[in-house]
Amino acid sequence: MAKRREKLWYDGEAARQARRDLAAAYRLAVHFGFHEGIDNHFSLLLPGRDDLMLLNPYPLHWSEVTAGNLLLVDFRGNRIEGSHEVESTALHIHGPLHQTNPEDFRCLLHTHMPYATAIACRQGGRLEMVHQVSARFENDIAYLEDYNGLVLDRTEGGRIAHVMADKNVLFMANHGVITAGRTVAEAFDRLYFLERACRVQVLADRGGHRLRRLSRETIDYLSRQRGDGESLAAERHFAALKRILDREEPDYAG
Repeated sequence: MAKRREKLWYDGEAARQARRDLAAAYRLAVHFGFHEGIDNHFSLLLPGRDDLMLLNPYPLHWSEVTAGNLLLVDFRGNRIEGSHEVESTALHIHGPLHQTNPEDFRCLLHTHMPYATAIACRQGGRLEMVHQVSARFENDIAYLEDYNGLVLDRTEGGRIAHVMADKNVLFMANHGVITAGRTVAEAFDRLYFLERACRVQVLADRGGHRLRRLSRETIDYLSRQRGDGESLAAERHFAALKRILDREEPDYAG
């Protein structure tokens, strides 16, 4: 009698949904122009685990990423699932961040998306509080001031994690940005609106125009108006974006 195959602990509906959500984030990054082909990386801790992460299969283009071809790896780069390469900078950036704050940094999205990166490339570049979307990020951004080249070791990854600490957004000088969230929806919602806020700032700043900054009173009022609804809004936003993929690129979930 054939031995019954045991169900693997990482082979459940929660894990499958995590794969679908992360694959959707990759496809949506292509849709909105946040990607750089096969470079940059998104990761997600496997549900129920703090030591294993889903990661893009290098060197596939992000438009080729599916739920089924995502890698499952540990923080040393050992593949648990998947047949593609583990990209070194992904391992050394995401591993230390996940280890530093596994509760809030369940999902990490690293991109060189154009408008946010443009601000990161300015001397003393900061996201200015000039728009209602910008104001949602006040007190939730860290800035890595020195660029030390490609992140090819744990030391540099540890420095990134130390600077980002408990913030959900990191601007990396001369490099790009990272957003974090407890879910893919939270992290992607932050990524999407961060780029929108940066785009408004860059456009408003063209031609040397003075930026009209929001007052302290207005920023505080906006915070009270938003209240605790950010997570629910993020889930609704991400669900709407996935419906676009379900219509136009349903293979992402396979």
